[in-house]
Amino acid sequence: MSPLPTFTTLGSGPTVLMLHDVDGGHLSFAPQVETLASAGYRAVAWDMPGYGRSAPVEPCGLLGITRRCMLLIEALQVDRLALVGHGLGAMLALELALRIPQRVDHVLLCAGGPALDDQALARWQAPREQALANDESMDLVASRLVPQQIGSGALPEGVRLAEHAMAQVHRVSYARALRMLAEFARSPAQLAGIAAPMLLLGGAQDRSAPAHWLDAWADRVAGVQRQTISGVGHWPQLEAPEAFDAALLQFLAAPRVLH
Repeated sequence: MSPLPTFTTLGSGPTVLMLHDVDGGHLSFAPQVETLASAGYRAVAWDMPGYGRSAPVEPCGLLGITRRCMLLIEALQVDRLALVGHGLGAMLALELALRIPQRVDHVLLCAGGPALDDQALARWQAPREQALANDESMDLVASRLVPQQIGSGALPEGVRLAEHAMAQVHRVSYARALRMLAEFARSPAQLAGIAAPMLLLGGAQDRSAPAHWLDAWADRVAGVQRQTISGVGHWPQLEAPEAFDAALLQFLAAPRVLH
């Protein structure tokens, strides 16, 4: 099996690489693939190792995932790109921005980033681990977990897509990815050294990465822009795709002012 992760791509122009959370694969960014392609970008949404048809990494860990993503970036043959990371994908985007700063133009962090403390991490992991503990199918896990994590104004079609994307995840891969949430160890001082513009975007009703946690995270890292979308939870890009896409396109179009 090839070590190169699988991905979906559409459009041509500046490359935007989208990195999903533990809760789903490339489908977690399905609306954005079309929006970005229509706006003149080359949209790329990967399947993290162990997800979709991407070969798993052994031993499984954030470092191995990062190296596989760097392999994909090499295969895309781009000098520069923007990164959009959701949840665990936000941690990965930060790690990539530190490791290959010469290639990263913009970093949008969606509903994620390093947990402030053990309590914040547990709030993220515990509901998902509890859902897995009942030894049910991922279809049932998704149908129970997603409604608990969305906002009151979530688009019904987006909620169904979030459930479908989660249902496609293999149970073993899901459990391994959940453990990776605790592996990110970059300090605020290190993250402040990222030269590319960064936008931290979250849902006002997110229970996994609450707005007050994202506010505190942004306050600790110099240069991070902060934006909240009202009425949505942990999947802003699916629950409110129009608002999310507008923020994304505005961020990508802004001049690259280094901080």
